[in-house]
Amino acid sequence: MKLKSAYLINLAIVFFLILFLFTPLGFYAKVYINRLFSFNPTPVIEREREALVNYNWNLKDMQGKVLNLNEKKGNVIFINFWASWCPPCVAEMPDLQKLYSDYGDRVTFLFVARDQKDKVSGFLNKKGYELPVYFEGGLTPKILYNTSLPTTFILDRKGKIVMAEVGAANWNSSETRAFLDNILRE
Repeated sequence: MKLKSAYLINLAIVFFLILFLFTPLGFYAKVYINRLFSFNPTPVIEREREALVNYNWNLKDMQGKVLNLNEKKGNVIFINFWASWCPPCVAEMPDLQKLYSDYGDRVTFLFVARDQKDKVSGFLNKKGYELPVYFEGGLTPKILYNTSLPTTFILDRKGKIVMAEVGAANWNSSETRAFLDNILRE
């Protein structure tokens, strides 16, 4: 009898792992877990803040129109690198949409997708997100390059990186909003 119950437990564990790893159910479970464990982003310590020197970076929007980051120099800039296949990226999107909805007129938001255009478009339409999404049209400035997704940077008006976060974060927190308000006042 013991052998049979141990066998059934092992079979149930294998079944759960297969569901979690190889089905869409697993993707949504990973998104949910990332939402549960996303924390407030942490500002970069003042003495460690690096500045973006070269703003010459081309991005293409969903319609193919080119934006050069030089056009946004002097603004507070929020850059988020993400992909629709990335569970932590998908987990933070609802908070990012809320933040963009409230700050989009005062902060330059650049959601840089490292994904296929049709998948990004389908994802945004399915979720009802209205975010300014771009694709890299040239080499990303070295100071902003990171292979991990999601990666988010906030630059102040002088181009200093005041926040750099790798992984899912709670971007709609009162602390993040207060931080943005302070940066906008400078």
